[in-house]
Amino acid sequence: MQNNSVPLSPTRNRKPLQKRPTYSIEAVDNALQLLQLLRDGGALRLKDAAAELGVAPSTAHRLMAMLVYRGFAVRDENRRYVPGPAMGAGPAGLSWSRLLRELAQPHMELLSARLDETVNLMVRVGTKVRFLATVEGSNVLRIGNRQGTVMPAEKTSGGKVMLAELDHGMIEQLFRSHNAEIGGDTIPDAEYPSFLRELDSIRANGFAANFEGTEEGVSALGMALRNGKGHVVGALSVATPATRFRKVFDAGLVAALRETCRQLEIDIAANPADPEMAGP
Repeated sequence: MQNNSVPLSPTRNRKPLQKRPTYSIEAVDNALQLLQLLRDGGALRLKDAAAELGVAPSTAHRLMAMLVYRGFAVRDENRRYVPGPAMGAGPAGLSWSRLLRELAQPHMELLSARLDETVNLMVRVGTKVRFLATVEGSNVLRIGNRQGTVMPAEKTSGGKVMLAELDHGMIEQLFRSHNAEIGGDTIPDAEYPSFLRELDSIRANGFAANFEGTEEGVSALGMALRNGKGHVVGALSVATPATRFRKVFDAGLVAALRETCRQLEIDIAANPADPEMAGP
């Protein structure tokens, strides 16, 4: 039997584009646009939010306040809004993260070759850290690649050293607020005072350690990275098998990591893709 049907064209098989609802609610649409901006950009200033929506800063502030209240946004120490716990593990979203990786790569390779251990680059997004890059050591027993991994900031060495740069009010907002409860980031009453004391000690020492806090058998030491204005933009950590950490530490780990951070910070200040990375 002859088939006289006309084959469907590719155009007919495509799903139509979503049309704007006839009775759209402007405030809801603006809030959803802000969620998209946070999701895709990772950080948003109030003036930029107002400009994107074409509304007054006071209107943008009210919208952002509702997103904060519902846990979709958190205001960081630089007065920017970043994805909150209700957004899940969003992208790092830092406009200069690729440049930061590129700048850090040769320094990480040199440090890894010097220590023969694994070196990580990470940034903090709210209560989490994202591993942007890893350079593995060549030891048979070594810590593997963590690039792309998301971990609690308060558990990792790099995360703790970045948190130590915040004031206690911001720490309270991150780990003791309604948003923290929504996201499961609350630090219990019994543990919170010791956590604050640990951050104070880290700030005084200039580095943080993690002894199997994130993974069994893994220890690490982390230091913050600053831009030309002295603001923290990330952290480097050296991760070793727990059984080898003391030997590496006694062989000059702190001095080696500090020098690497110093050299990398010179490059960060000289290559400010983001205005906040620039020097005075």
